[in-house]
Amino acid sequence: MDGENELCKKIPLSDPMAYIPKIMFFTKGRGTHKDYLTSFELALRDASISDLNLVSVSSIKPPQCKIVNKEEGRKYLKPGQIVFTVMARSATNEPNRLIAASIGLARPADDAQYGYLSEHHSTGETASKAGDYAEDLAMEMLATTIGLPTDPTLTWDQNEEQWKLSGKIYKTQNFTQSAAGNKDGMWTTVVSAAVLIL
Repeated sequence: MDGENELCKKIPLSDPMAYIPKIMFFTKGRGTHKDYLTSFELALRDASISDLNLVSVSSIKPPQCKIVNKEEGRKYLKPGQIVFTVMARSATNEPNRLIAASIGLARPADDAQYGYLSEHHSTGETASKAGDYAEDLAMEMLATTIGLPTDPTLTWDQNEEQWKLSGKIYKTQNFTQSAAGNKDGMWTTVVSAAVLIL
């Protein structure tokens, strides 16, 4: 990164705040090749993150972490950089087999609190179904950490409606990539990722 940017000011590494991402973006991709590993590489290329050293982390959206689009996020990254990601991936070499990789996001109404990201990797599900499930996972994790009750007598939809009406959950969404397995039996890989930038 050339010059100084308000979102990415240099902070001394002795400062714990240096390790809290300030920006994140979402991306997804798919790749097909006769070799499994190459199909994964091609999916990362399609997602525009193949030139980064990706480190998988667990599923917290940091407080006050700004969400930007992929093109904006890439401006802060250089080839070879170590980057933290929450990633979902799925692969198949079964012809016409439906696969999906989805990241769900649940954001609290109070941006000073942390949110949740979930990863869902599936086979046999449409993108819509996989995305809804990932979103539901993230919302449930967030709801239980901010004190919203889970009532076992209610269906999931009823609980979800109660949580949304509480005013404590600001937004949920998902980022999903799906594909059908290559008809000739080559490997097909899908990825979806939340990229966290320090």
